[in-house]
Amino acid sequence: MLQAKIVVIGSINMDLVTRASKFPRAGETLLGNSFHRFMGGKGANQAIAAARLGADVCIVGAVGDDDFGYEMTTNLCREGIFTEHIQTLTGLPSGMANITVADDENAIIVIAGANMGLTIADIENAEQQIASADVVLSQLEIPMDCVITAAKLAKKYGKPFILNPAPAQFLPSELWELVTLLTPNRYELADCLGLSQDLNPEELILKAPCPVLMTMGDKGAVYKDGKDSLRYVSSFKVDTADTTGASDAFNGALSVFWNQGIETAVRKACAAAALSITQDGAQNGMPFKEELEQFLAAHQ
Repeated sequence: MLQAKIVVIGSINMDLVTRASKFPRAGETLLGNSFHRFMGGKGANQAIAAARLGADVCIVGAVGDDDFGYEMTTNLCREGIFTEHIQTLTGLPSGMANITVADDENAIIVIAGANMGLTIADIENAEQQIASADVVLSQLEIPMDCVITAAKLAKKYGKPFILNPAPAQFLPSELWELVTLLTPNRYELADCLGLSQDLNPEELILKAPCPVLMTMGDKGAVYKDGKDSLRYVSSFKVDTADTTGASDAFNGALSVFWNQGIETAVRKACAAAALSITQDGAQNGMPFKEELEQFLAAHQ
């Protein structure tokens, strides 16, 4: 089978992770259980997820001219990812995320930093990579005009454009028309559409103006098939250590297996997401191809 070529356009962050028994209330100080530093960012996470599953991956993004930036770029190179389209910006710090993990939930505050210094020109400079890609994958931790430019280039060359709309925001109509597949959770989809989060998943999916694959955590995922019926794909039961990178593992795997058809790709993406939460740290938990194959074989 040919190696999938994936272009990821997105964020590169350092994750600062605190574990505690519960989330603090407003004004409350708690003693935490542990603190760790992990490399993250939705773009970098998804790039590593795809690379570990055997894809040829190029990432387009930006870091600060600081220790975090150097460390994160070096790590992406070590994972076999093409990093020539990572910009190193002076005057802006590298992006970072403050993550609190309590039980099997997490809360995240992202500081965009250099990620918001990415420009349309930076995306256009990667046009050759987009033209030769099998899938172009992006998120919303970078400027919206960069996401739209990437989507336009993907359409120009007839490439699938998968958008993971996180952190969620209302999407302009221009972008809806360019997206091949949107991969939100329920709350993200409501925000993208500007609708009430009280609507059920089925109503939200049917109101979306582009194809949607909704992730539902430990319940798996749901999408509308070619007959306009909703198709549910179950998740896999595992022992949970850290859910931080689950959606990124899902999207990275989805892009890698896209050419195998939506049903197969979603099942493998659910499996990759399940494996990813068995270890601490978003990138640490991204499974390798052999791990995923063994896991799937054991869960026929």
